[in-house]
Amino acid sequence: MDVYNLISFLGIFILIAFAWLLSADRRNFNIRLIAWAVVLQLLTAVFIFRVPAGSRVFLAVNEAVVNVLESASEGARFVFGRLALPPGHTDASGNESIGPILAFQAFPTIIFFSALISVLYYLRIMPVIIRGFAWVFTRLMRVSGAESLVAASNIFVGVESALAVKPYLGGMTRSEFCTVLTVGMATVASNVLALYVFSLQDIFPAIAGHLVSASLLSAPAALAMSKILLPESDAPQTLGVRVRPYCETEASLFEAVISGAHAGVKMTVGIVALLIAVLGLVALVNLLLGGVGGWINSLLGLTIDWSIETLFGWLFYPFVLIMGIPPTDAPHIARIIGERIVLTEVVSYQDLAAAMRAGVFQSERSPVIATYALCGFAHLASMAIFVGGVSAIARERTRDIAAVAPRALLAATLACLMTACVAGAVFSHASILLGQ
Repeated sequence: MDVYNLISFLGIFILIAFAWLLSADRRNFNIRLIAWAVVLQLLTAVFIFRVPAGSRVFLAVNEAVVNVLESASEGARFVFGRLALPPGHTDASGNESIGPILAFQAFPTIIFFSALISVLYYLRIMPVIIRGFAWVFTRLMRVSGAESLVAASNIFVGVESALAVKPYLGGMTRSEFCTVLTVGMATVASNVLALYVFSLQDIFPAIAGHLVSASLLSAPAALAMSKILLPESDAPQTLGVRVRPYCETEASLFEAVISGAHAGVKMTVGIVALLIAVLGLVALVNLLLGGVGGWINSLLGLTIDWSIETLFGWLFYPFVLIMGIPPTDAPHIARIIGERIVLTEVVSYQDLAAAMRAGVFQSERSPVIATYALCGFAHLASMAIFVGGVSAIARERTRDIAAVAPRALLAATLACLMTACVAGAVFSHASILLGQ
């Protein structure tokens, strides 16, 4: 273990201590839950990075995801032609790609993956997998059955995971609601995961395997951070109870495809609208900050780049250092991770890919750890989406859901950083995941 691996390992406990300092009840500390969360993360990460068989499993997962992505692009190429060809690709007629276009090359994969997940639900494959993960969380970490089920569901799906515990939402405690929001924002949906793979695949061939492992690692981290920041003070209805997913399945396979595709269209439109609105507003704020900051620079003789990205980069700089990022790369990684709070992880992954192509990073571990830290919906826009989605199902609890949302966003952010620390602690330059 080199010095940066050790720093990453210590970073796990520094983040836990930081969360404890901000806890709503510091005397109520569930040591069993925290211990099992760390153990599950480390065992999974060691299996992925250090055990050759584990690395081969995730390389196989990576290849499977890439092959599915190739299948997903067929429909987009038929509809959009050359516009849907990724950079450097040619079609059967010899036509070359005209360059990267997010709307025509990446967003169609969301529609395809939404349809695929819907089919897996219809075939009863996904509920079985989710119940398996939920059983592990309930048995080892002693959280309520509803919390375990939501955490397991969020490894694969997004805000719709709340539907899996629809019958129990009305009777949940505030701590359970915090967990529901936290696990949603600390993980990513499988259909959106395809978007990140598209952004980084050419420069980071094994990115799909890393993103799948990041989503697995973040679930127990989210449970831990949520319960540290808002410990359970009541008696959950489903404590110690195994809860089966609540599913409203379609009547036929074709109906499942249609339903999933329509859900994918809604998500794609939502992401497009969000990016247009958020990036425009951030540009406006940066314009105002630049004007005020320029006056301050000229007055004090400074050369500071006044922007939202820079300010959040400063905020996240110490956290990036405890993640085990070398100081030479820390400012770049801190800016990329910090900007996610307002710009969403879609923009952050694109900026990470651009930095990798430009050869910005001096250490191979920096972009790998950043990939794990960014793998989550931990940003302001997502908080609004999850609060709105869960409140729509349990309207009578809207006030409680909204009240715990800021704490859940903090817990999700810390959970993503904790996942990055775990990846950094077991990182190996010799891992076959890195092509060695």
